[in-house]
Amino acid sequence: MEMETSGWTIDEYVTARGENLVLAFLSRQTGKVKAEAIALLKLLQERGNLLGMPHSKPLGGSLFELRGNQVRIFYMFRPGRRITLLDGMMKKKDRIPITVLDRVRRFQREVEAL
Repeated sequence: MEMETSGWTIDEYVTARGENLVLAFLSRQTGKVKAEAIALLKLLQERGNLLGMPHSKPLGGSLFELRGNQVRIFYMFRPGRRITLLDGMMKKKDRIPITVLDRVRRFQREVEAL
């Protein structure tokens, strides 16, 4: 699902096993939740690194969180005006579970090593 307009290209991280985690996350969503996630991704694609709160929040170490009412999508910027989506989750609490954050940071390191 590579999208390109307005100078930003969005792609997704794929695990060593061939799993596209963001696409899998989005495919499990329905109705308003899915619509919200798609709208957030379009906003990210249009504004890129100019997108800020309340829609985007830096998590430190060049990792960012795309924020909806219920949806969280983790991403990073790459050279050449590229955005790589790493994973997504449904918000259950205000804080991101440490297990999720550790996993997403591991994906980020794998992308950076490419």
